[in-house]
Amino acid sequence: MNIVLMGYMGSGKSLIGNKLADKMKLEYLDLDDYIENQEKNTISKIFEEKGEIYFRKQESRYLKEVLEKQNNSVISLGGGTPCFAGNLEIIKESEKAKSIYLKTSLDQLTKRLFAERDKRPLISHLSTVDLLNDFIRKHLFERSFYYNQADHNIITDDREPDQISEEIITLLF
Repeated sequence: MNIVLMGYMGSGKSLIGNKLADKMKLEYLDLDDYIENQEKNTISKIFEEKGEIYFRKQESRYLKEVLEKQNNSVISLGGGTPCFAGNLEIIKESEKAKSIYLKTSLDQLTKRLFAERDKRPLISHLSTVDLLNDFIRKHLFERSFYYNQADHNIITDDREPDQISEEIITLLF
């Protein structure tokens, strides 16, 4: 089985994914890292040089590839992955994938992301906490329809990554 982590950027998918893979002795794969390796370019540069449409097409292609090739892995998706190009259906139709939505509050996401916005192409242009908060609020409204279709939803606010990974293990086994 592959455990697929989804959620908004800053929800802890990479951190929790690594912890979960360690605890379960599984391979860990970050889809964004996989895309960067395959494209031999950073996500930021891909967005800048080829645009979001190109990126989303490649993201879908690589998601299919990863779900077909990986077994017994923890896979962290990009924040928008389940919301584009039929990717949610690809995940749901995969017989060997269980999806987990790491649900994080707007305030928590704003706090986490403001400090690291320079590293994230979708929010790097937002110069104030209020602008970032409004941006995230809009995205969460649009994306929650997709995220909430995960097999399991886990609230991450005020919880340690170890607690969250233990909850995932308990839910799945």
